[in-house]
This record gives sequence, C-alpha cells and structure tokens, in this order.
Amino acid sequence: MEKHRELLQELGTMVVTNSIGPEELKQVVEKIRAARGYRWVGLYTISRGEFIICAATGTQPPTYPRFPVTQGLAGAALESKETIMVPDVQHDPRYLPTFCNTRSEVIVPICNDAEKVVGILDAESEKAHAFNEKDLEFLEAAASLLAHPLS
Repeated sequence: MEKHRELLQELGTMVVTNSIGPEELKQVVEKIRAARGYRWVGLYTISRGEFIICAATGTQPPTYPRFPVTQGLAGAALESKETIMVPDVQHDPRYLPTFCNTRSEVIVPICNDAEKVVGILDAESEKAHAFNEKDLEFLEAAASLLAHPLS
C-alpha cells in the first residue's frame, strides 16, 4: 500500500505544480494501471454531451474513444455521481464494450470543486470479480486528484 500512497503523492505534486499535459496524463494512467495490475485504464473528459478519451494505457484504442454521456456504465456514473463497480460486465445491460475481453470494470466519476462531473476514470480487468474495496479507495483517491487538470 506504500507504493500506492507514493503514487498518489506524486500525482498530487504534479497537480499542484500544474505540470499535467496530455503526455503526463498518459503517464499517470499507466502508473495507476501498473500500481494495482489492471489490464487497462482510461481517462475521459466530457465535452458537448460526449465522453472523450484523453489518456489511456496500451497502444490499442478502446472500441468507443467517444460516446454519448447517456450511454454505458460511464453514463450511469455521471448520472449518479457515484463510483460503479461491476464484477462481471457480461451480466450488466448498461455495459458498453471497450475491449472484447473485459470481464469486470470500475468507473469513477471525477468531480470538480462545484461537484460537477468533469470526467471519468475507467479501470478494467479481463478477470471477473477482479476489483475490491482497496481498488475503489485507490481509484477514487486518484480521480479526486485528477479533477483539477480536467476542470
């Protein structure tokens, strides 16, 4: 857990010094992915009624790099302003496939100081039931730090 705390401190420092651009966001999501061994992590912003990917791990783009804010688990997280954890996406009709081998997913809404959702942090695994409370705590802490650069 110490390495997770160090990563969150590093991210906090980047935010405070305003040194987060597109390349740094890609590095941040890669560090988030590696810290807990997720298969894929993506960061989406919201613009004109769409989620638009602004940083992701790996070299393969998701099936939907942009999609309406009313769709998928991301749309549900936006509407509720709460984290959504799905143990097996094959059993959730809201699931909008990102990759064909995703089995479980966590979507964390990123809210600014005015409690407006400005983006989402999406973590995925190829294993069913891959996420637990420690994952939620870590992802929610990371998402709260990402609110400033996305606002």
